[in-house]
Formats: sequence, structure tokens, C-alpha cells
Amino acid sequence: MRTGLPESPLNPLPPVIWLLALPVVALEAVFALGAMGMIGGAEGVGLRLSAIRLAAFPPELLQRAWTYGAVDLDQAYRLLSFVFVHASLTHALFVVVFTLALGNMVAQNFRPWAVLALFFGSAIGGAAVYAAVVQVTGARPAPLIGGYPAVYGLVGAFTFLIWTRLAAQNANRLRAFTLIGMLLAFQLVFGLVFGGAGLGWIAEIAGFGWGFALSFLLVDGGLARALAQLRQR
Repeated sequence: MRTGLPESPLNPLPPVIWLLALPVVALEAVFALGAMGMIGGAEGVGLRLSAIRLAAFPPELLQRAWTYGAVDLDQAYRLLSFVFVHASLTHALFVVVFTLALGNMVAQNFRPWAVLALFFGSAIGGAAVYAAVVQVTGARPAPLIGGYPAVYGLVGAFTFLIWTRLAAQNANRLRAFTLIGMLLAFQLVFGLVFGGAGLGWIAEIAGFGWGFALSFLLVDGGLARALAQLRQR
């Protein structure tokens, strides 16, 4: 490095994080071009709705498997695809920002394959809990769409990293949950002001729990490292 030149304030993002964020960006670009009539012809304005119908996760998919043992393998892809399609540009923007910011911090402590396992494991786990709660409560089922359950899994992994660090310092570990508390409070206010929150928050909180729990196994060094950090004083 040449002396006298300032270093770049931006750290390059790991490729695995771009791998998770770029499909959302690309899809939003396609939807925008379709809305302007530049692609898709007369049906271009409906590209987002078509993508939602194709990618959304219906809770009935798992409910039929649990109740009747009917596993629809042709539709199983929806357990992953729903995280890349969003209801609006704003919805997608928040997901991309959180994926880039939190993913970058998580990727510094997790191997690329572990980041993918965290992201998609939290999405699948969140969807499964969502389907179970909807079935038990008898609530009206609504398809799950958007990357928030997976992003909340990254929040769970980030919380895990802070939690183990505070434990090693013999500090108050509850401080690690400040971020998730702020996010839930923001989401509550947003839902009260704008409405339409639905039951998606169930999948998001479940995604956080799965991300936190999976971190014990997926953190670089595995469970042994996590336990060693917890025992440090």
C-alpha cells in the first residue's frame, strides 16, 4: 500500500453476501422495467404479482405434509424461493440493506457455507413455525413472502456473537438482545401506523430463534469454540 494515501472507508463484502442480495436486486430491476413497459409487453406490470404467486410459501404446503403425509416435492422449492420475492420495492430495500449490513458482520465469524446454512435454515425454520402456529390457532392462512425471516436469522447470529463476547467479559448478556428488541419495537410501531402487518412476524421471530440456535453449531470452530467463549472470565 502506498503511504500517504487514505484507506477506503468501505470494506469489500464477502461474495456469499452478494450471492444472497443480488437476486433480490435483480428481481426488483425486472419488476421496475416491467412496470415501465420495457419488458413483458402488456403483462409487464403484473410481473411482481406473477412472481409472488410462483414463489410465495403457502402454509398449507407443510400442513398437508404433517396432517396427511402428503409431501409435494414439486412445490418444495417455495421454502427457499419466498425469501427473494417481495411485495414492494420498500419491502425489498429493507431486506437488502439488512442482508448487506448484518451479513457482512456475520460472515466475519462464519464460513461461507455456514452463512448460507444460517440464512436458508432460518427461512425454512421460520416458515415451519409460521405454518404450525397458523394451523394450531386456526388463523386464516396467508402465503409467506419476503426475506425477513432469513434476515432475522442473521440478526440471531449477530446476537449470538455479541452474547458470547459479553459472556467472555462476564458482562450482562441481556444487552446482546438490544438489536432484536429495537427491531420488534420498530415493527410494532410501523404496523400500528401503516397497518397490514399480518402474521408474518411469527416467521420473523422464529427466524431469529433459529439463527441464534444454529449459530452454536455453525460458528467458525463449532460448538467447542462457543462453549470456550462462554467459559472465559
